[in-house]
Amino acid sequence: MTQKRSVGTVETQYFKIDKDMKLECGKKLGPITLAYETYGTLDKHKGNAVLIFHALSGDAHAAGYHKGEDKPGWWDTSIGPEKAFDTDKYFVICINVIGGCKGSTGPASIDPKTKKPYGIEFPILTIKDMIAAQKILIDHLGIKKLLAVSGGSMGGMQALQWAVTYPESIKLVIPIATAVRQSAMNVAFHEVGRRAIITDPNWSGGHYYGKKIPEHGLAVARMVGHITYLSDHSMREKFGRNLQDKDKLDFSFETEFQVEGYLRYQGDAFVKRFDANSYLYITKAIDYFDLTDNNTIPLEDVFAKSKAKFLVISFGADWLYTKEESVEIVRALQRNGIDVAYFNIESNYGHDAFLLDDEVQTSIIKNFLENNYG
Repeated sequence: MTQKRSVGTVETQYFKIDKDMKLECGKKLGPITLAYETYGTLDKHKGNAVLIFHALSGDAHAAGYHKGEDKPGWWDTSIGPEKAFDTDKYFVICINVIGGCKGSTGPASIDPKTKKPYGIEFPILTIKDMIAAQKILIDHLGIKKLLAVSGGSMGGMQALQWAVTYPESIKLVIPIATAVRQSAMNVAFHEVGRRAIITDPNWSGGHYYGKKIPEHGLAVARMVGHITYLSDHSMREKFGRNLQDKDKLDFSFETEFQVEGYLRYQGDAFVKRFDANSYLYITKAIDYFDLTDNNTIPLEDVFAKSKAKFLVISFGADWLYTKEESVEIVRALQRNGIDVAYFNIESNYGHDAFLLDDEVQTSIIKNFLENNYG
């Protein structure tokens, strides 16, 4: 298989929203900084822009390499020349959500009123708040209508929210491995993670900046979350019941199985790159997500004003956001007479399959964009 090219070295850019933004919780937030990256070239008509949304632990660095680093962006497999989102054709944008910790305003940012980090005084956010900030940046770039919006998991939620909130501003919508609402089971997993953080003695009521961080709680939260991103098949295939660095059980509470060592590694690595308070706020925003407003709005009515064409993608072994939840999106769109294509990709890798270099997903997205571009 031919090696696909990279977008090369990229830099994160920053955009400041000077005015206060009214949030769904009733509070105001401002000024706001948004970290974002772009790949490719915006055409003279500004009609080739594709907005990519990251998932819970992602950021604006979706593709290419930062100077001096050898790890590419989180969706480098899909963004670049000749890839799913072909940067030889499209101008791709990725924005770090507000509430995050990778350049956009979040709990670790300085509160202009107190001159100290917001901490737990940061206002509660929703997915709709996140995309409202994104819309201001897109308007600033002079893009009146996006060719496409896309993302997986929480990124898919943002794509769906854009389709509902700004129906005139997008031509194509590609939600991947997502749902129209957060399920009770997924809320439960998030709550376990949040409790792990909040009950860590070093959380200090959310004001731990400049002190010891709640690394144990955040690591446990990541371990729990990471389990949900995998499938039983992938866990069995990768680890089985293999022991780690030993030939027999030693009957202790130390790490014995390879899967235990893997989860601890994931937890420890996450602590080094993510803020515990951001984890609290972003998971809460995901849990609040429900396009039907707790079943007070029929789902078909939610999409009634949408003008876009949809490509919905799910993965067979994804039990976090199931194919049945994707089918629910498809049926609601069909009831509105909206042009929608649906693909369920049989993969053994669980929820995280959308992040992998999957030839089927690449082909589906690439063809959908090409057939509807121009």
